[in-house]
Amino acid sequence: MTDNANLIDPGGRVVMISGASRGIGEAIAKKLLADGYRASLGVRDVAATAERFSQFAGDKLLIDAFDAAQPDTAQSWLENTLQTFGKLHGLVNNAGIWRQVNFETGDEDDLDALWEVNVKAPFRLTRCALPHLRACGTGRIVNIASTDGVRFRDSTCSVGYTMSKHALMAMSHAARQFGYDDGVRVTALCPGAVATELVAGVPGVTPAAGQLAPETIAHIVATLMALPNNASVAWMPVNTRLESTI
Repeated sequence: MTDNANLIDPGGRVVMISGASRGIGEAIAKKLLADGYRASLGVRDVAATAERFSQFAGDKLLIDAFDAAQPDTAQSWLENTLQTFGKLHGLVNNAGIWRQVNFETGDEDDLDALWEVNVKAPFRLTRCALPHLRACGTGRIVNIASTDGVRFRDSTCSVGYTMSKHALMAMSHAARQFGYDDGVRVTALCPGAVATELVAGVPGVTPAAGQLAPETIAHIVATLMALPNNASVAWMPVNTRLESTI
């Protein structure tokens, strides 16, 4: 395709999606598959995920073992994706966790877990995938960050979680710089509260009635994946309520 074309045709394009067994990741994977992409899902429970995706054709879908807390699984998942599909066009870094860590609660293990899953895992996947995304000329990376990645709301927030999402924002901007000349476009998508298990019980979040549906995020990701090279979106907040800074 050329830079002045309209949306990229998803036919034949391959996208890796981490944390796709439920919630946002599941919704993204199902949307991309429905649009015609081939999807490689990195999950901890392959069998359970296979049941949730039983309606999709096997030649369009790979479900592979990936654990964000296990460094070696990033490379093995990428290799299995390439062995199955032969190429790679997109990466969605979606896997993430929340822990309450501030200056009075939480411990070092909680902070380490946040850093391992929310920062180091997407870094590893990006590093593995970037050469292949460069090679295709229209590579796409979408990092599922958070509104907590661009501000600190108040003292009810997890300092540790907010730190990890700010770090993910920094990595997104860095990856955008590293891949831009080769057609790689990177977006940090920053939603407010999404109706998933992750936000259940989190203090101060948008009430359930106002939370985003995972499918809403999936539609946004599909749009970002399809934008031409000359329509680059560095980061995108998706607010659930009015805030003064974003």
